[in-house]
Amino acid sequence: MEQRYLGRTGLRVSRIGLGTLTWGRDTGEQDAADQLKTFWGEGGTLVDTADVYGGGEAEFLLGRLVERLVPRGDLVIATKAGSVPDPDRRFDGSRGHLLAALDASLSRLGTDYVDLWQIHAFDPETPLEETLQALDLAVSSGRARYAGISNFCGWQLAKAATWQLAAPGRTRLASTQMEYSLLQRGVEREVLPAALDLGVGLLPSSPLGRGVLTGKYRHGTPADSRGASELLGPFVEPYLDETADSIVDAVMTAADGLASTPLHVALAWVRDRPGVVAPVVGARTAKQLAAALSVEALTLPDEIRRALDDVSAPVHRYPDQDWSTL
Repeated sequence: MEQRYLGRTGLRVSRIGLGTLTWGRDTGEQDAADQLKTFWGEGGTLVDTADVYGGGEAEFLLGRLVERLVPRGDLVIATKAGSVPDPDRRFDGSRGHLLAALDASLSRLGTDYVDLWQIHAFDPETPLEETLQALDLAVSSGRARYAGISNFCGWQLAKAATWQLAAPGRTRLASTQMEYSLLQRGVEREVLPAALDLGVGLLPSSPLGRGVLTGKYRHGTPADSRGASELLGPFVEPYLDETADSIVDAVMTAADGLASTPLHVALAWVRDRPGVVAPVVGARTAKQLAAALSVEALTLPDEIRRALDDVSAPVHRYPDQDWSTL
């Protein structure tokens, strides 16, 4: 699998990442092991997790599998900290919480360091410079090799990345992880331009539109799908509308014309967008993952890419329009 540099750093990652959101909860040890072996066997390196996935079980399971199945040095392990199961405070970006969470992650993962440590979300209650100092301390102590953020809007990303570049000794932000697909192009408004300008690589989550872009929901909700899950059903439901239907139809048409699959067309589209480094794919089974990884051979023709751009184009008006031409 092709390797790409993560932002303006020397860290290289596979151009498809493996997500572990359901590990330790809906995905058991054997299925997770099969996925990891399949991913590694295809040259995949970037494995993304978080301290809250499965209540910590995803990290624990990943650590146990790496010890048994894959050389630690062959993987780029990325995890996140900052989300908290507290109804009164969803995110905690305080230095104390973040560093304690990192130590707990390392223990569960069974490793001395993570390759990429990410702040899971912006915490409006904590000064941003305090949050970012936790990244600096993690890297300077060797517990993390590179640092990134996740779910920061455009101005938050720009402020954080600029702060980190403002003085020697601070850790450059390598990445930002955001949802991005043909069904969700909101990052193109401000996040992606800021990331491109500041040298921050984009790691798209839910690149298949929460599974909807595979076409599996065109004629109802399959019983074994995430849309039928009590936990993940509300996550899928917002993309089961008429607007999504028209985009999925266009993806299906493109797939037919290319003798490919909707999964490959949707994934190739986001993989090759400007600023994108590695879409993070979550799968229920190793078979599903192998199907996604086989996108490596596909590059969309320009005319199909433009057609998909047009059918899925978000409405960006003021201040995004070029008002000098009006």
